[in-house]
Amino acid sequence: MVWADTPLIFIYGSLTVQYRDTALEPIVVPFVQRHNVTFQHDNARPHVARICQANLANSNVNVLPRPAFSPDLSPIEHLCDVLDRRVGKRQSQPTSHDELGQALTVEWENIAIRQVNGLVDQLQAPTEKSCKENRGHSRY
Repeated sequence: MVWADTPLIFIYGSLTVQYRDTALEPIVVPFVQRHNVTFQHDNARPHVARICQANLANSNVNVLPRPAFSPDLSPIEHLCDVLDRRVGKRQSQPTSHDELGQALTVEWENIAIRQVNGLVDQLQAPTEKSCKENRGHSRY
């Protein structure tokens, strides 16, 4: 599993504990508190695990409510697709986990911030509408 923040974080082993210890505590919580923003993640098991939810609640992190099974509302899902296509177009394809990690890191660093912002902006209205209507998949 790769947790996408800058830089990419590669998680090995127990996803729930690693997600909390590698992503939430050192990166997400300080960022959200510093910028006073709402955190968005999907309903993946590590994200909704009690220890992760407790960590976010104890840190006063506001989490955007997400309908179940709504990957179409997540900018990171679309960004992962962009990343996958970029790695797939490389002349030299990765043949090991280390090479894949290096390729992902290089391609991640080459994605323009305007493309990331575009994905977030594109999904803002459908996400707000879905949360307001408390439903799943959206059309956009």
